[in-house]
Amino acid sequence: MRLLLPLLIALSAFAQKAPNLPEGVKLAKDLVYATPGEETLKLDLYLPADAPKRRLPCILWVHGGGWKAGSKDRCPGVWLVPEGYVVASMDYRLIPAHRWPAQLDDLRSAVRWLKVNADKYGVDPKRIVAWGGSAGGHLVSVLGTADAEPEDRIRAVIDWYGPSDLLTMPPNVLSEGRTREDLAKANGALLLGGIVMDRPALAKSASALHLASAGDVPFLIMHGDKDTQVPIDQSQRLHDRLRAVGVFSVYQPVYGAGHGGKEFDSEDSRRVIRDFLKSVLR
Repeated sequence: MRLLLPLLIALSAFAQKAPNLPEGVKLAKDLVYATPGEETLKLDLYLPADAPKRRLPCILWVHGGGWKAGSKDRCPGVWLVPEGYVVASMDYRLIPAHRWPAQLDDLRSAVRWLKVNADKYGVDPKRIVAWGGSAGGHLVSVLGTADAEPEDRIRAVIDWYGPSDLLTMPPNVLSEGRTREDLAKANGALLLGGIVMDRPALAKSASALHLASAGDVPFLIMHGDKDTQVPIDQSQRLHDRLRAVGVFSVYQPVYGAGHGGKEFDSEDSRRVIRDFLKSVLR
């Protein structure tokens, strides 16, 4: 019994930490995808419990948190696995310790890792879709619009309420109620290493609105019409810009929703995502 007790305690702790997975889904957790400097970056893979007979498209989830918080542990896309997808959820380097473009570099590293390990996990390397919310929406939008090497290319982007233009985000704009001292404390300033309005070229290089060009991957953009953190016009303007340069873009306001919320996990929202994925992954 003395020998069994530590094992029973360990199994109990594991059971308490195990995620509540949908039927038919298994989890490969804490897979190291990159080691920049002294950092160890990990992702989780949600996979069909039964090995599929064909390679599956992969959805890469990128969490929000103002580029300074959040983690891979809460992935809203796991419901897609029983519908024929592999879902990856990644961590990335955060501010203020790591400035731009470390975060974009991490997304690219994760995409490369998924492609290199495609055989092992049954992923179709030509059908990787990047999906993110808030700061994660910003990152996947840049991933989908910035110049990229072939190994960094993805198939499409799902952008949930992400900032598309750092120069016009309210926390980065000088006003009667916002001083330069305030601007210096904003998350955008911590991301870029200084007040955003003082770094227009760098801000544009980190903003999908200014990077969008012909040949970019298709976009699905979803944004709550009651969002008080990221103005909805950040998404509307990005959609308009993508359409203007000939990129396929679907823009879906989520009525009644704020900055995230249950409306984004409704059956209507899931239907929009399903339809988009089917249209771009054929």
